[in-house]
Amino acid sequence: MSAGALAVSRRPEWLIPGLLILLSLVPAVAGTIRLAEVAPGAPVSETQERFGDAPIPLMLHILAVIPFSFLGALQFAPAFRRRNRTWHRTAGKVLVVMGFVAALTGLWIAHFYPWAAWDGVAVYVERLVFGMGMLASLVLALVSIGRRDFVAHGDWMTRAYAIGLGAGTQVFTHLPYFLLVGQPGETGRGVMMGAGWVINVIVAEWVIRRRRGRTAPSRALPA
Repeated sequence: MSAGALAVSRRPEWLIPGLLILLSLVPAVAGTIRLAEVAPGAPVSETQERFGDAPIPLMLHILAVIPFSFLGALQFAPAFRRRNRTWHRTAGKVLVVMGFVAALTGLWIAHFYPWAAWDGVAVYVERLVFGMGMLASLVLALVSIGRRDFVAHGDWMTRAYAIGLGAGTQVFTHLPYFLLVGQPGETGRGVMMGAGWVINVIVAEWVIRRRRGRTAPSRALPA
């Protein structure tokens, strides 16, 4: 096979992982900036005032979300997974651990940290609902792999990943409003935050159904 044909054949394989990696850069960059803001000796800022008294949960959350986002993106390259089964199993274990840390610290942050000035009850409830949803998806993924149900395991990990990557999509749900209107109020903030998670969940369910349609056993021909 020529180099050009090989590049064409690989393009669909890496298109979705590549897009997910690009989407993961958004929370990764924002999280890295926040880590610098809550580091010891950092100048006092709004972030420092909000998280400075107990920065550990926030730091753990960021340090878990970043590898969860990037490693999770590579799991959407089926041929790569098949060629690197040992890597896939090892990365999967890391993903589950990072996912649990991200979900649990996310729930802690939502409940115990002071709310941002533009947040309200709607955002608080959304964070609890989707945080619990991510946690439940990870638990069900472990239950499925324990039963050797690899299809269900993949489905639940896809759902957990979609929720975990909500911060990336939320940038795009907020951006038009920021550009056209400015800082949103509590209602607008709740709508845009929720939209980011809902969009990801809908896409995840579409991916799951499409994947199940491809792997469904063909009907037996009549004798």
